[in-house]
Amino acid sequence: MDIPPGRELGDFLRSRRARIQPEEVGLPGHGRRRVPGLRREEVAQLAGVSVDYYIRLEQGRGPSVSDAVLDAIGRVLRLDDTEQEYLRTVARPAARRTPAARRASAAGPAPQKVRPGLRILLDTLDRAPAFVLGRRMDVLAWNALGDAVVGFSRMAPEDRNMPRQVFLDPRSRELYPDWPAVAAETVAHLRLDAGNHPHDRRLATLVGELSLGSEDFRRLWADHQVKEKTYGAKRMRHPVVGELTLPYETLTVTGEPDQMLVVYTPKPGTQTEERLRLLASWAATASTASTASTASTASTASTAKSPANDFGDAC
Repeated sequence: MDIPPGRELGDFLRSRRARIQPEEVGLPGHGRRRVPGLRREEVAQLAGVSVDYYIRLEQGRGPSVSDAVLDAIGRVLRLDDTEQEYLRTVARPAARRTPAARRASAAGPAPQKVRPGLRILLDTLDRAPAFVLGRRMDVLAWNALGDAVVGFSRMAPEDRNMPRQVFLDPRSRELYPDWPAVAAETVAHLRLDAGNHPHDRRLATLVGELSLGSEDFRRLWADHQVKEKTYGAKRMRHPVVGELTLPYETLTVTGEPDQMLVVYTPKPGTQTEERLRLLASWAATASTASTASTASTASTASTAKSPANDFGDAC
């Protein structure tokens, strides 16, 4: 089921005006108010549009709206750059509905693929945990150290999704000491993806699954925060090496606007850098042991089933 763009616009505008107090914009704050924040007629007055026009816009029934009007509303609601761009996107969803997008919606989204060159780039980052995020914050690829930190290879393929990991895996609260901040950031980015792709059925299914499985997700989703995943820092509590403080950088993949390369960049000389070196060594040892065990098992099975062995038994 598609996420209704008109409802998304209305919910977003209502949530943004609810956080602005009348006194902040020079209006009297006294008097009885049924809802927190600004009234619709106050937003219309401050933005210089008619009340009827703004009401129809908030109800998703408005005509094609200009950038000038959206900019005026954004100024009144004190939107940041990301929120302002999001407002433009959800206010004019038809502009994003190209024939190709309509066909993709009808047929279902095609699986995203990571270019071979990007996979090679991941492997060259042997001192930094790194992975590629796609639509809906699906984890598409990772390097060895990224796997050692987060454990992507141990997840079922359908669970390699950051919102699902954060909200539905009970171990995530142990992994992320600052879980509330991580959860809020995750939902804010997922909300941005929803605005850019309002007809994504898999996204609607994911939101429904998360809403049913997590009260925290329902609360954060209803708050309508939007935020790009650009850079920052994240603390993790790893079961083998202990706590890690990991700054990160997020880079949009050229030619693949719905893919992001996320690289954790530990500061040189820190305890985190030392622990990552230890973790890389531990992961390499575990991988070598696993490979040797698999090779030994395969060799034994091959010997047991080889024609020579069968012939010897026959003799």
